[in-house]
Amino acid sequence: MNIANTTDSLADPLESIRSVALATGLSYAGGVHPELAWALVSAGQAVLVDVRTTEERKFVGHVPASLHVAWASGTAMTRNPRFVRELEAKTGKNATVFLLCRSGKRSDLAAEAAAKAGFTRVFNVLEGFEGEIDEQRHRGGLGGWRSHGLPWVQD
Repeated sequence: MNIANTTDSLADPLESIRSVALATGLSYAGGVHPELAWALVSAGQAVLVDVRTTEERKFVGHVPASLHVAWASGTAMTRNPRFVRELEAKTGKNATVFLLCRSGKRSDLAAEAAAKAGFTRVFNVLEGFEGEIDEQRHRGGLGGWRSHGLPWVQD
């Protein structure tokens, strides 16, 4: 399969995701599974933006070449009042942007804020980087970027 056909086949799921988001009243373009997000980022069709704290990226790990715009900071998780401005400066409002956090919850809020500010193609990466908490109260086994075997590095 050539690159043009690959790119076309990857764009179709995003349109379907956008349709579902619109039909369900979601304020942003929708939720994207980590594997689709990686395929589109790898193909140069989207930008991945990690919205976790600097500390999370450093100590838990991050996706190589992902951009970073923290949604919140510190142990109190103080909301970054410049989030939308910083995101726009790094991506522009018309780029296809995938937002990634620990479990998909902060990136959901960040996607809502971005859509409200005029971003037209902003998506939440479902499951986040680490996924949900399992029965032993651990992350990393129930979904998430890392559990799908997608690229990541740790400092």
